[in-house]
Amino acid sequence: MAPRRMETKPVIFCLKTLLLIYSFIFWVTGVVLLLVGLWWKLMLSPYMLLIPSSPSNAPYVLVGTGAAIMLFGLFGCFATIRGHPWMLKLYAVFLSLVFMIELVAGISGFVFRHEMKDAFLSSYTEAVSRYNKYDARSQAVDDLQRRLHCCGVYNYTNWFNSPYFYSGGIPASCCVTFAECSGAELKNATLAVRKIYKQGCYDVVVSFIEENMGIIAGVTFGIAFSQVIGMSLACTLSHFISTNQYEMV
Repeated sequence: MAPRRMETKPVIFCLKTLLLIYSFIFWVTGVVLLLVGLWWKLMLSPYMLLIPSSPSNAPYVLVGTGAAIMLFGLFGCFATIRGHPWMLKLYAVFLSLVFMIELVAGISGFVFRHEMKDAFLSSYTEAVSRYNKYDARSQAVDDLQRRLHCCGVYNYTNWFNSPYFYSGGIPASCCVTFAECSGAELKNATLAVRKIYKQGCYDVVVSFIEENMGIIAGVTFGIAFSQVIGMSLACTLSHFISTNQYEMV
């Protein structure tokens, strides 16, 4: 074996190992996205009724993106093992496409977060004013109030302006302890205030978004820029193999 190849073989082996590890991690991110998409579809779909402009196909996009990333990750492992330069370059192209998609999605989410909050405020206010306890949006309101321990839009007094208050009072989903709330108490503003949550749901949702936006943005951009590492490894390995005409074993 030529001295140059003997010197290059450890480098290529190291690059191959790093790229295999990266491809496995890349595949795992695809699994995570797919699971998040399924969780969104199964668990969060009712809440999407409270945002009229919400993208109803968002969970499908996550599932599709996750499945595509899983396939790309498997292809990356196969390309690394086979060691064909054209396959490695194709893998780098795949990673660049994923990088651009994730970058655009992350920037869009960060830029339009205020529009999302405004849309939620408008839609939730409308849902409270049209609450009837039975339709899908009303049930979504009840579920949100129970889960987030909140009541009304800004606070419980928003329910006083709802037509439902005159017949049913404040919804039972506002009760701190459901068993301790009676229908008569919920119809009496003075008595109800002792039994229900005081904080409005809009403030709870906005606080959650603001507190976690930095983490969400950091994770999103971190995952996106990790594709640069994969592209660099794939291109470097392809270059070494092409230059040295190295045959992977």
